[in-house]
Amino acid sequence: MWVVLRLPTIFLDEYSFYIIYMALTSEKYWNNYTLPLLINGEYSQIISFYEQAINTNPENKVNYWYLGLTLFLEGKKPEAETTWLMAMMAGDEDRVEIETLELINILEIEADRQNTQKYCFLAMQLRQQIRELMPSNITNLLKLVHLSIELEIYVPEELVELGLLDLLKDTLTTKVDTVLLIQLGRSLLTYAPLFFSSVELIKLSAPYIKTAEERRDFLNLIQWGVTEIGVGRRYYTIAIPLGEIGLSLEPEYENLLFYLASFYQNIGDSDQGIKLAQKLYPLLKGTPDKVYGQTLLVRGFMTASNYWQEASDANEQSKELITTLFSEGEVIEEYKLGALANATFFLPYFSDEPREIRQFHNQMAELCCVNLHRHYQSLIAKFQELHHQRKVTYQDEIKSDRPLRIGYISHCLKAHSVGWLARWIFEHADLQKFEIYTYMACCDPVNNPLHEWYLNKVPKYYKSNIVLKLAEKINQDEIDILIDLDSITSDVVYEVMALKPAPIQVTWLGWDASGLPTIDYYIADNYVLPADAQEYYPEKIWRLPETYLAIDGFEIAVPDLRRDQLDIPADAIVFLSAHTGYKRHPEMIKTHMKIIKGVPGSYFLIKERTDKEGIRSFYGEIAESVGLESDRLRFMPRTTFEAVHRANLGIADVVLDTYPYNGATTTMETLWMCLPMVTRVGEQFAARNSYTMMMNAGITEGIAWSDEEYIEWGIRLGKDKALRQDIACRLKASRQTAPLWNGKKFTRQMEDAYQQMWQIYLEKETTT
Repeated sequence: MWVVLRLPTIFLDEYSFYIIYMALTSEKYWNNYTLPLLINGEYSQIISFYEQAINTNPENKVNYWYLGLTLFLEGKKPEAETTWLMAMMAGDEDRVEIETLELINILEIEADRQNTQKYCFLAMQLRQQIRELMPSNITNLLKLVHLSIELEIYVPEELVELGLLDLLKDTLTTKVDTVLLIQLGRSLLTYAPLFFSSVELIKLSAPYIKTAEERRDFLNLIQWGVTEIGVGRRYYTIAIPLGEIGLSLEPEYENLLFYLASFYQNIGDSDQGIKLAQKLYPLLKGTPDKVYGQTLLVRGFMTASNYWQEASDANEQSKELITTLFSEGEVIEEYKLGALANATFFLPYFSDEPREIRQFHNQMAELCCVNLHRHYQSLIAKFQELHHQRKVTYQDEIKSDRPLRIGYISHCLKAHSVGWLARWIFEHADLQKFEIYTYMACCDPVNNPLHEWYLNKVPKYYKSNIVLKLAEKINQDEIDILIDLDSITSDVVYEVMALKPAPIQVTWLGWDASGLPTIDYYIADNYVLPADAQEYYPEKIWRLPETYLAIDGFEIAVPDLRRDQLDIPADAIVFLSAHTGYKRHPEMIKTHMKIIKGVPGSYFLIKERTDKEGIRSFYGEIAESVGLESDRLRFMPRTTFEAVHRANLGIADVVLDTYPYNGATTTMETLWMCLPMVTRVGEQFAARNSYTMMMNAGITEGIAWSDEEYIEWGIRLGKDKALRQDIACRLKASRQTAPLWNGKKFTRQMEDAYQQMWQIYLEKETTT
């Protein structure tokens, strides 16, 4: 056992020095004796020892290595390098390589020690020195990159500049520690996830994965990265190649197939999205898995433009599977509930049958809620108890002036329909009567001015995409009324609402009601839902006096599209459809084509998607089926900026709405641009959005209650220029008078509703 010595700085006799010299040449002595001196900053004493050791035995190069290391640690890098260089030059040339490896080993040990002690900068300097001695030492390079990440000075070019990627490409001669490789991959995906160089390193790592354990860890890393980048940040161009690396190792990796199928659909590569969804489905075993697998197939067919029959067939199979799921009543794992939450999302796109569709929504919400409560019984009980305790203190608050705490939760407070439409309720909030809290169930969007607007506008906000963190935060903030802006379009928000972190919970704006039994109210008006709708909604429908939505207006930029660019005559009548692929029901498109056919010299302008060939074929076949010449179809390229898109709407004379799923934001934009439109009113929420918006803008011309009336209005608006001009003038005037364009008045009506909800809540508690 070595004893830590404290030697005085005096001249030693020859025997004593020999004993010390033997110790000094030992790595263990460096650890036991020298390190305490280093910690105390006693560099001169250590240097003196090694200088004497070198004088006694100049042939032992280890003393030079440790002397140089001491100088290096003291901050005297040039002196250290000189010491090492002189020692190597003085020796046998045949031993230079061995001696270099000795020095590298000593520097490597000390670099690891410094890193363990959290002296990352010094550890990095040591590793840079190792790199100068041996540029191809891949272990050192991996650790060097990791240190730069820890020090937060990493730049993506570093992988190339260090030569690390080139070394990994040489799979024949390069030997690498796969544990280090996987660790670095995780660090890169955490610190620099949005750079292709990070994905490139992981791609080049794949050939080095040999054992089953390495394969498991590597695939877990990739799945984690795909989830963080693709689901959390929505950077599909990074997440897709990362996921493809995993599929190259494990072609039937279910989670990766699921995510990649979704991502391909999101970027418009519908065929690849469908292909992966079809590959995934046979691998799925239980009914819950088959339900979300079938939903993915429906989505894939609907994102394409020429698979409507396949989508319809898949939708019927999906309904059968969902019915089976309801009948089984099995316990469902918590991580599957989010995927199941929106399994009923596509039903209203196929038909206008609210009683049947709401039954599916409501039963799925009940199933998910029951299972979520099974998993989090103690948390639910805690929330309920806290709600009760707080109510006890609120018994006298019916007459109090305490501001109500209103929480809004959404993953869409950015350049998104919800983000554009919801901002006025924040802009006009009465901060004397209400404390506004905002819960953003998302990661930071990059270069998103509207998201920045929310960050600057809302008084208090909290960001997380973790269900439990959001729910706990909402409860800790003692929110009185929590407003869900997303319904079933966000699995995170859906699960938060199911946990009931606030005593009163409300759904508004983002979609139809979720059907969750934990939601107390659903905001509507007298137009958007028919009079008997309460019969099939578990939530209490709260009808506002005028409109369920109002805004002060939209930003309009300079248009970047002209008729002559599309080869449309200046005097032609242009009908426009600017809706997404989900809403393009072929029967309604036939109705559109009949209108175009009935207005001589008119053109049909269709907003294009990524799959240009598919959409052109889809519309061309329908035009041919009704005897309309395909040369009367034109396709409108997509624009990057919403303000430019709105300006481009001015190219049209009449906008044709979709059915059974109307436009919402598109309708608002159309009316704000003072364009006449035709809408078909149905029974479900999704089929009545344009109806309520037109009524609240003061326009009844163009509202149809049947396909025949829809065609009549379309042809009339196409032929009657005076009527179009009259509607445009009245829409322009409506900006100053109509409920649809009065965000402040609407906000007061919403806030009145909140106060009434709170009073009902307190009075009910008082009388029980």
